[in-house]
Amino acid sequence: MTHILIVDDDTELSGMLGEYLEAEGLSIERVFDGRTGVQQALTGLYDAVVLDVMMPELDGFEVLRRIRSHSSVPVLMLTAKGDDVDRIVGLEIGADDYLPKPFNPRELLARLHAVLRRTQGGSLHPHCGDAVIQIGSLEVHPSSRTALVGGKTLELTSTEFDLLHTLVKQGGHIVSKESLSEHALGRMLEKYDRSIDMHMSNLRKKMAEHNLGSMIITVRGQGYQLSNEVKLDNK
Repeated sequence: MTHILIVDDDTELSGMLGEYLEAEGLSIERVFDGRTGVQQALTGLYDAVVLDVMMPELDGFEVLRRIRSHSSVPVLMLTAKGDDVDRIVGLEIGADDYLPKPFNPRELLARLHAVLRRTQGGSLHPHCGDAVIQIGSLEVHPSSRTALVGGKTLELTSTEFDLLHTLVKQGGHIVSKESLSEHALGRMLEKYDRSIDMHMSNLRKKMAEHNLGSMIITVRGQGYQLSNEVKLDNK
């Protein structure tokens, strides 16, 4: 059974959401403050976390920072409707996706299914195969959903791994943001949606720590591509 952790101080909303998701066959645990949310998320018992931004004492951003310092468990953030700043900050910290309040529980369920299909090896990538792909010192292992540089693990979120894997599979060809959104987020790219750009920025930063940030090339107006010619970043 799939286990979901809901971290939200709104007991009424989280209760209604929990009942809806349980009726859809998911196992739900609810906690109502950020500190408990961090503790529970780091137990390794959950397949995904639904995390509200606005909470007293320890807000959702700080909760996410603490989770990301130890875990790559998928996190879907609930943000204030129309607050682009919350969305951008959440994505910068490492959220896999976001949903503005108020939301339709069916849409939240769909987004959870999208991230779970990726992390649990579902049908989103039916032709990806398990063969290790290597470009220079970069190795991408689809079966274990890991990436290595010179034998050292790249600590990627689920979404960041899917972005990298999608680029690697295209063998240096340009991949549109629309295609990246479908493969890495499991949804159509929305107008003015900057999610792919923010996730790609995070991926670049992590690759830059291994001196490979310049492998990801932005093609203005078209999308992104991965260079087949490995050029070490200047330090």
